[in-house]
Amino acid sequence: MATDATRKAAEGLLHALPLPEGEAGWARDARAAARTRLLEAGAPIKRDEYWRFTDPTRLTAPLAALAPAESVELETTAFDGIEAVTQHFVNGQLRADLSDPMVLDGVALSSLADVLTQDITIAREIFAKLEVASHEKVARPLAMLNTATATQGLVMQVTGAAPMPIHIKHTQRGEGAALTRHLIRVESGASLTLLESGTPSNSAIEVDVADGGTFRHLRVQTGPRTPSTAHIFARIGAEATFQTFTLMADGELTRNETVMELMGDNARGHIAGAVLGGASAHLDNTVFVTHSALSGESRQVFKNVLSDKATAVFQGKIFVREGAQQTDGYQISQAVVLDDGAEFLVKPELEIYADDVKCSHGSTTGALDADALFYLTSRGVPKRKAEAMLVAAFADEAIAEIDDPRLADAMREAVAGWMDARA
Repeated sequence: MATDATRKAAEGLLHALPLPEGEAGWARDARAAARTRLLEAGAPIKRDEYWRFTDPTRLTAPLAALAPAESVELETTAFDGIEAVTQHFVNGQLRADLSDPMVLDGVALSSLADVLTQDITIAREIFAKLEVASHEKVARPLAMLNTATATQGLVMQVTGAAPMPIHIKHTQRGEGAALTRHLIRVESGASLTLLESGTPSNSAIEVDVADGGTFRHLRVQTGPRTPSTAHIFARIGAEATFQTFTLMADGELTRNETVMELMGDNARGHIAGAVLGGASAHLDNTVFVTHSALSGESRQVFKNVLSDKATAVFQGKIFVREGAQQTDGYQISQAVVLDDGAEFLVKPELEIYADDVKCSHGSTTGALDADALFYLTSRGVPKRKAEAMLVAAFADEAIAEIDDPRLADAMREAVAGWMDARA
């Protein structure tokens, strides 16, 4: 429950980003409920259990929405060589003039701002539903803020096998808040790959994968950016597959929360990431996986490479409900520390109420293998090149979770580029 101080902080956030107007009644009701929940929970503080490794102060300063940017210099991304339908958001606003037409076989693609004005829409079945469910064990106030205020995003109803990915590009310029919300429904037997590049200050994706559906998600968060938080809420049906991979590199403060529930028998959910931190970057991955059905398989694989005074955080939980027998839950988080000033903070958890399960977690932190480094340098490989080779091999266990070779290679090139850029 909120204290006077955390409630006042929540009020400040809501005052800076007022309730949108002109939406359908169901959307207004969802917004109002989110505002009430946020005021009851209060803004997050460092004393909160799941914020003790990351000070949320820089994420809870009240900021008005960013003004639209008239001219934008288009930046290159790791996905530029991948054929995709691209939708470009600038300062949290969808820019049709910079985007491809919303046409893709097997996908009904719409603007969230348009959909929220409609009474009959698939969005009613998704918007805020997965976010609300995510608070069963842990309050997520910044996700409540997104539900209460975000007006821009995409709505995707996937009814077939999409022949190419959808690529969401974010560009943010200036001081202020950019919020986006994406709603995705993957119907039975359908499939989609979603790519994201760039990082708005507060984003959320709700993904509902029906029985037998497949959803793959790759996200790249690189370069200088304002403090940001990103949420993914996933609900996975029977025989369905959900995969997400994130490459995080540098930046002042980035917090990613991924909440996944395996709702149907034989569901599969994989969450992976490669974290590259230099200077004084603070990079936080917080994951909560719930098994609610039989024979579910989940994997959490995170590899962290840290230099200078960077900090990486991994908080990962596997929660197995009573009756979710034959669950297979795997979690590994490892870090290579290249400099003495870098730090890796980790909190793995298991909470299990079924007796026929296979669940494990592990975490290690250390320097690069001295013997391997000596072997390479003694055979004429320059030290920097040798370090890059070892880092590439270390990160590859997470990248191997990507089952599209083109996308996996793009992530490997990004890791190599980051190592090459080290001073």
